[in-house]
Amino acid sequence: MAEIPPLINDLAYILMSAGCVTLIFKKLKQPLVLGYIVAGFLVSPHMPYTASVVDTEHVQLWADIGVMFLLFSLGLDFSFKKILKMGASPIISTITIIFCMSMLGVLVGKLFGWSRMDCIFLGGMLAMSSTTIIYKAFDDLGLRQQQFAGLVMSVLILEDILAIVMMVMLSAIASGNSPDGGQMLGSILKIGFFLILWLVVGIFAIPGFLRKVRKLINNEVLLIVSLGLCCAMANISSQVGFSTAFGAFIMGSILAETIEAERIEKLVEPVKNLFGAIFFVSVGMLVDIQIIINYAGPILLLVLTILIGQSIFGSIAFMLGGESLKSAMRCGFSMAQIGEFSFIIASLGLSLGVISDFLYPVVVAVSVITTFLTPYMIRLATPVYGALEKRLPSKVIKLLNQFSMSHPSSKEQSKWKRLVNQMIVNTIVYSILTSAVIATMFTFFLPFMRELFHSWEMHWYANIITGVLTVLFISPFLRAMIMKKNRSEEFQALWNESNINRLPLLFTILVRVVIAVAYIFYICHHLSQLSSAIIITIGLVAVALIVVSRSIKQRSIKLERLFITNLRSREIEAQVHGKKRPLYEGKLLDRDVHIAELTIPMNSQWMGSSLKQLDLGKKYGVHVSSILRANFRLNIPDGDYVIFPGDKLQVIGSDEQLSKFSHAIETEVIGEDFDMENREMKLRQLILAEDSRFVGKTLIESGIRSLFSCMVIGLEEGKENLSPVNPKRPFQAGDIIWVVGEQESLNALMQA
Repeated sequence: MAEIPPLINDLAYILMSAGCVTLIFKKLKQPLVLGYIVAGFLVSPHMPYTASVVDTEHVQLWADIGVMFLLFSLGLDFSFKKILKMGASPIISTITIIFCMSMLGVLVGKLFGWSRMDCIFLGGMLAMSSTTIIYKAFDDLGLRQQQFAGLVMSVLILEDILAIVMMVMLSAIASGNSPDGGQMLGSILKIGFFLILWLVVGIFAIPGFLRKVRKLINNEVLLIVSLGLCCAMANISSQVGFSTAFGAFIMGSILAETIEAERIEKLVEPVKNLFGAIFFVSVGMLVDIQIIINYAGPILLLVLTILIGQSIFGSIAFMLGGESLKSAMRCGFSMAQIGEFSFIIASLGLSLGVISDFLYPVVVAVSVITTFLTPYMIRLATPVYGALEKRLPSKVIKLLNQFSMSHPSSKEQSKWKRLVNQMIVNTIVYSILTSAVIATMFTFFLPFMRELFHSWEMHWYANIITGVLTVLFISPFLRAMIMKKNRSEEFQALWNESNINRLPLLFTILVRVVIAVAYIFYICHHLSQLSSAIIITIGLVAVALIVVSRSIKQRSIKLERLFITNLRSREIEAQVHGKKRPLYEGKLLDRDVHIAELTIPMNSQWMGSSLKQLDLGKKYGVHVSSILRANFRLNIPDGDYVIFPGDKLQVIGSDEQLSKFSHAIETEVIGEDFDMENREMKLRQLILAEDSRFVGKTLIESGIRSLFSCMVIGLEEGKENLSPVNPKRPFQAGDIIWVVGEQESLNALMQA
């Protein structure tokens, strides 16, 4: 018999241990993520009393895949459009948290007397909360629908993006160079360039592809295609210097804008759960009791630093971002842990040889402990706020709430601000697309053409063909950059308001023309040896032809409309099927009231009951604004409307009310039939003897159904098929009847 690979044995240990421990945690009503960590500790090489994992390297590879799929699922559930709608609030909160926690980490490191590089890297590690752990904790605690959870996830996503910038800075410091502004700016521009490029190209291409093959895709094919796209983007992200998890999140955000998003999310969930479990078990495997004993003091102090620091500075950061004191505290307390990016930063320090060997296992121990405490910190926020509210004067609470900035989205922007912002966004997006096309043509197409034309005389043909094709490919983008928003409502209103506005408006057009000419100049300068004056002239002529060309105009408009359609495809689908969110939803975000969509389980005790009988407003304080059933939508249902399994209720209420309502939906269900094996229906033949109690009685009078819970399905009269039983015909001695029922009922009937 062939020997079983060590990895199979390791997976058996991991999954069996995880299954047993999580059953216990489920019984104790504790978050499953904690059970995974305990299971990881039990199968780790540091645990001498149990069977341990041998091939830790391959297990870590599977764990990395788990992080990738967790971030992919997060992207499906939380697209970038949601972050953009929140405005500057998440940016303000993220920068504040990273700065404060980094400084706090450096100070704590100095308190221990650690080296300068240990302190700097420790600050970077403490600043990074774990997206995957918090996402899983919110999921386990049933808090993903609540408003504050969305705010936390926005900040975590921005933290993951800024972590890449931080790693560049730390690498520069480790090499003995101070991270100058140019290096930081270059890193930020690189992230922004690829982020916008991937999102724009992905939203342009992928929804259209899925739309064309929709008739060919079943659940199996859709799962393979979506996971393939996830891994492809993760690979691209890794090739350009980012993490695979970051690329997976980007692909999830792209697919979140497609009609198939909800379907993909359900299909991917089992895969995510499997690999996610391996990831959290692998975190538990990193716990080393000996390290914890040797560095118990620093570990304990670092844990307290994270718990207290994130609770205080995190709450302040979210208040600066525009949240009330209660909401800010719930957000800040939720972020009190460190995770995967902290490990990456620690690994970077080790690979560069600038941090001490003990720092990595210490950070792992701190991560495991804070991860274990995460659900309890999330739950602790509300009681702490309640205690604070009782002890602080009401004027102080009111002052703290007033200290919070109002949401930028709630302020009316001036016409100039709206117009300039739109022009800047369009110019950046089209510049990135233009740059990507030029880079692709020069990197792949130009060498191919030069290889095709070997001789020096033919070399110019390769350059000319490449240059002309490149200009043709970028022409729709250049035209849109120059002409878009020149006929918008804001532009026309400002033009007609005053003659003073006209010169600045013309200047905005001139700036965009200069940018377009600069791209033409770069192409010509790279491919020819013409003088600058001639190239500028060529650029001006080319831009003029692009602007007046009708075919380029039609191509530009067609591409933009296709992009907008793809971007709004999920909203259009929701509107067509009556699932579109009400317009007033955004009006409620500034208060402790918002909308949540909850589904009635198939085994709910509420099915068949009317809204009047359920009395949801009195019990939970929520208001049912809409009910979605299949493709039908009922707005403002009355009390006589009956609830059915699978109904989606759109309800309005506070976080506390919605939490109670969600808990009731999940718990008020029909219990599982644990005696199901004994409920099997069986078919039996019954011959009526002369002394049978059923002789002389009709089917109704016999009580076979009412008394014995059995059903007569036919009378055997020697024919090929059973004869139906006439309800008015009395049974006679010798009749052969066939009855169906449960075994226990049939036994009672036979003995009657």
